[in-house]
Amino acid sequence: MNWSKEQPPAAQWAPPTGPGAAPPTESGPGWGGPSGPEGWGHGNWGTGWAQPSAAAKPGIIPLRPLGVGEILDGAVSTMRAHWRTVLGISLAVAVVTQAATTLVTGLWFRDSAGLEGLEDNPNPTLDETADALTGTFASLGVTWLITMLGTIVATAMLTVIVSRAVLGRPVSMAESWSSSRQQLPRLFGLLFLVPLIIAVVATLAMTPGLVLSSTGDSDGGAALASLGVLVAVPVAVWLWIRFSLAAPALMLERQGVIASMRRSARLVRRAWWRIFGIQLLTVILIFFVSAVIEIPTSIIAMTTGGESAMDWLAGESVPTSWTFLIVVGIGAVISSTVTFPISAGVTALLYMDQRIRREALDLELARAAGVPGYGTQPQGLQPPHDTSPGS
Repeated sequence: MNWSKEQPPAAQWAPPTGPGAAPPTESGPGWGGPSGPEGWGHGNWGTGWAQPSAAAKPGIIPLRPLGVGEILDGAVSTMRAHWRTVLGISLAVAVVTQAATTLVTGLWFRDSAGLEGLEDNPNPTLDETADALTGTFASLGVTWLITMLGTIVATAMLTVIVSRAVLGRPVSMAESWSSSRQQLPRLFGLLFLVPLIIAVVATLAMTPGLVLSSTGDSDGGAALASLGVLVAVPVAVWLWIRFSLAAPALMLERQGVIASMRRSARLVRRAWWRIFGIQLLTVILIFFVSAVIEIPTSIIAMTTGGESAMDWLAGESVPTSWTFLIVVGIGAVISSTVTFPISAGVTALLYMDQRIRREALDLELARAAGVPGYGTQPQGLQPPHDTSPGS
């Protein structure tokens, strides 16, 4: 890319180093004075949702520590400002992944005869249970893999768009794909490794109970396994938050899988509860948005497909028709098109907010956006070679 005077260089996303780097800080320009302990400074839970607006705002967010509402509003503002690109990416990914999921489910896993056999057999053997559940687990595994692949592509491209939107710059779908495609294998490894680590932790916590059950003490084994679950859940949540900023670190700093996980852990340190609260709020928001869209389409699917709503509510296993699967799939496509940008946008902005608080990233973003009064790119911070601001 030609770094001409007419187009300021993109922000340097890697941690600032060298003589021109600003020292780590918890505040941006105009935010002098002590900020207090981590978790109680500007933009945290104790300061409410609104923040002063004196900071420069070349794009979707003001370049200073962000409040909760500003992070959520930034994700939505990205959708409004770049709706063609954002919704185009989300819709394309949602259509492909949901079409594949519907075909896989309809062709191979639509029959529920195995589960119906379990309902008619009050005392099934271990082999009978395994045979009945094989199809269910296979269906869940295949659909999870398809969904994860779609999530990877959407996360990568939308993170690039958010990084440009912060600078107030447009980006096309082709540009976001060009900037993100080289990192897709690493992002796949990251989004596979983190759930694997959580699954291993959960398995280790439940293993003593399962071993005790295999020796014949089913009651004691069940109690011990339940205790293992109670231990595994908070550990799994802690790991989820600890590595929640790894994806934007991987995309915008061009780091490897392990390096991005370590980077996320450093950024989350001493801010775990704040990040947990924002991520939890985002999950709840996405759940309600999905429910508003998918519940009506599920009702329509049952009506047009001939499925019994009472059987579904009673938890009975019933065969599904192609009409049902297609209508439900349409609802899932609409839901994913709306929720993909919110999830990716919040995570990317949380990453930037933590770097603004700790590394004065707001100064580099202001320089990259050409905001008057911030000077030029300092010596020691070289512009990336890629066309993306996340190089």
